[in-house]
Amino acid sequence: MALRTTGRMKALRALGIALGYTAIALAAWGLGWLDPWEARTWDWRASAMATGKADPRVAMILLDQASLDWAQEEMSISWPWPRELYAAMLAYLKDQGAAAAAFDVLYTEPSKYGLEDDLAFARAAADFGPFVGALFVGESTGKETSWPEGFPRPCPDIAGISGWLKAHPKARVQFPRASLPVRELAQSAGLLANVHLNPDEDGVYRRARLLSVFDGRAVPSLGLGAYLSAHPDAPVALESDSLTVGEASIPLDENLCAILRFRGPAGTFPAYSAAAVLQSHIRRISGQKPTITNPDAFSGKYVLFGFSAPGLFDLRSAPTGGVYPGVEIHATMLDNLLNNDFMREAPAWMVVLAVFAAALIAATGATFWARPPFSIVVFSAALALPAGASLAAYAGGVWLPLVAMEAAAAMAILSSITMNYAFEGRQRQFIKDAFGQYLSPAVVEQLIAHPEKLNLGGERKTLSIFFSDLEGFTSISEGMEPEELTALLNDYLSAMTDIIHEHGGTVDKYEGDAIIAFWNAPVDVKDHAARMVKSALECQAKLAELRPSFRERTGHALFMRIGMNTGPAVVGNLGSKTRFDYTMLGDAVNLAARLEGANKQFGTYTMISDSTKQQLGEEIATRRLARLAVVGKKLPVLVHEPMTRGQYKERKPVLQAFERALDLFFEGKFSEAEQGFLALADQDPPSAAYVKKCRRLAADPPQDWQGVWVMTSK
Repeated sequence: MALRTTGRMKALRALGIALGYTAIALAAWGLGWLDPWEARTWDWRASAMATGKADPRVAMILLDQASLDWAQEEMSISWPWPRELYAAMLAYLKDQGAAAAAFDVLYTEPSKYGLEDDLAFARAAADFGPFVGALFVGESTGKETSWPEGFPRPCPDIAGISGWLKAHPKARVQFPRASLPVRELAQSAGLLANVHLNPDEDGVYRRARLLSVFDGRAVPSLGLGAYLSAHPDAPVALESDSLTVGEASIPLDENLCAILRFRGPAGTFPAYSAAAVLQSHIRRISGQKPTITNPDAFSGKYVLFGFSAPGLFDLRSAPTGGVYPGVEIHATMLDNLLNNDFMREAPAWMVVLAVFAAALIAATGATFWARPPFSIVVFSAALALPAGASLAAYAGGVWLPLVAMEAAAAMAILSSITMNYAFEGRQRQFIKDAFGQYLSPAVVEQLIAHPEKLNLGGERKTLSIFFSDLEGFTSISEGMEPEELTALLNDYLSAMTDIIHEHGGTVDKYEGDAIIAFWNAPVDVKDHAARMVKSALECQAKLAELRPSFRERTGHALFMRIGMNTGPAVVGNLGSKTRFDYTMLGDAVNLAARLEGANKQFGTYTMISDSTKQQLGEEIATRRLARLAVVGKKLPVLVHEPMTRGQYKERKPVLQAFERALDLFFEGKFSEAEQGFLALADQDPPSAAYVKKCRRLAADPPQDWQGVWVMTSK
């Protein structure tokens, strides 16, 4: 009887814990506190469940960097292109029998090539027929505040929209401003569509608004517009929480946004370069074999045109990772519409039931099976079940909140463990397990002494920030077996991490072969900048030592680029109380990342900002590299190449000569600077880079020279 009574008490305790933490998790979920972490887990689900197969009825044409280079080299056409090139693309698409063409390009200003250029594009659009032109509606962007006289309506009438707007007066779907295409093109387009995309708060595009309202007119998104242009008679009706288009029913939130089901990473949809399309058009006219050999590349397809060249600023972040062309997000929307498989939010009753089930399973397991080895299995299952449930829900087209379930389960486990094993040392072991993998043992011991540093949240601190990446590693890894690649990365990352830990650094994360680390958090380090730079120099020395053995394994010599900066950032824990992601955010972090990539411009492998240099002692030598304006920052920063005193002494004549030539460069004496750099170019990569820079500037001297090397790419 006693055992049965004890079992009943444990069951009641587990039930109480489950109910309590279910309420807490649901409250946090309802208030939006879990949204940042939920978004991350959604990205994991979207990537894990992506099929990698897009609807074959959707194709894209991308204006990529290769197309820009081709136009410049072959036709001496610089950016922006004349609109007759877009007209030629439309002519080719019509010849190939495309079902519709939607251009994710705003033609809001007359062509710089004259009115005839706009008219040529307009004639091609009118001749094509189901052409979708782009407009942009927003809160503050755009000069139009009303629909111009003579402009066509943006799309067919939508049944129910007036009633919906009255029932949802606070919905963010009506916008006061718009950027509209030039009149010639607007009047020739079969339909006008909105290309404005709003990301979630973390900058990732998971949703898309299907309809916007400007000046009382409903404007479809580009993906929806592509479909409507090919099916002008398709019925469209807006209901309380869904949009019916033809036979498809699209679930919408209160702002008329739908959750997209991404098919895969960037490049999942078949895409052709703008250069290939133009070449094929030219060859077709002249009777030659087209560059695009697939005769069905565009036949009967919805074709979306957009930009993917980095300098054209239409690259976005998507749940499936990497850089995503904006037009491919519109293509994803169209794909979901054609397949009627947009994702939908889980209903409230399902969320409540799922969170309670996760908490109850976790609390019951932790209460009844707390002793090893059963506890390991039980705890693993309790935390894995919500992930499995969320994946199953995804397969059914439902976004079931994973973090709320995991939070309830984790809190239930923690509470049960505390009740079952309330004795000293538990917190010490937890800290060692949680942080031992990316902090040095000395730092872990300090955290044990000050556990209050593990509270969720962030603090603003001055950090020394380290970004490293292996040069050309992507191409190297493609020639290796997965097992070989894993072993190589483990050896490399272990060697570098050991050095970082020896100097008191914190490893933020690994991204493939890249290492992101920082100093001065979670515990204070007085000489954090010097420690970081010493660590970087030792990492370079260690890699040089390992390079012969790595060459034997890969067939390539491995070199590492490192960028470092010291400045204010927000650093802290993101996650639940049993699973942390200790990381950093801020402009200082972004600058360090940019400096890592900036090494490519100068042929260097280690670069620091001036703010880092100012905190270095006499043990480390440096040389000025440039006044550098990186992508994303208006003001230039002075950057340096660090080295040991021995390395500086060995190269002192070359470095002093470089300094003299650099002063001439800053003064705008490009020809004299070029001669100075030229004498060093065969033995000093930065000098070779400046020779090319000086020649370009001497050929076309800038009017207001400030001595700044402007980077145009990351």
